[in-house]
Amino acid sequence: MTERRAILSGSVFEERIGYARAVVDGDRVHVSGTTGYDYATMTISDDVVEQAEQCLRNIGDALAEAGCGFEDVVRVRYLLPAREDFEPCWPVLRRRFGDVRPAATMMVCGLADPRMRIEIEVCARLPQTR
Repeated sequence: MTERRAILSGSVFEERIGYARAVVDGDRVHVSGTTGYDYATMTISDDVVEQAEQCLRNIGDALAEAGCGFEDVVRVRYLLPAREDFEPCWPVLRRRFGDVRPAATMMVCGLADPRMRIEIEVCARLPQTR
């Protein structure tokens, strides 16, 4: 039987909607679409680059709790309401993923709250040294 474990960040959205920030399923880690909310204060910046940085902090926390890190990411999806907001985020994204080179997709779509300017979802593998 494969181990399945939910990781919760404490976001009110997880409780209201009924999902987990991440799910560890065997050696796979699936991190839900993550926005730029600072879950400690439930605030969100107006700046898309700051939101991207916060997304990555939130994702990093979930990956760490799962037992892995950005170096273990194999897939990333970027969701943005405005296509022109993507390029300003590239330097931030490259700092985390430039050496890892996960498979990636960017989609333009609506997000749940008009203040949200980027959402990032990742999948990772737990390190083999477990």
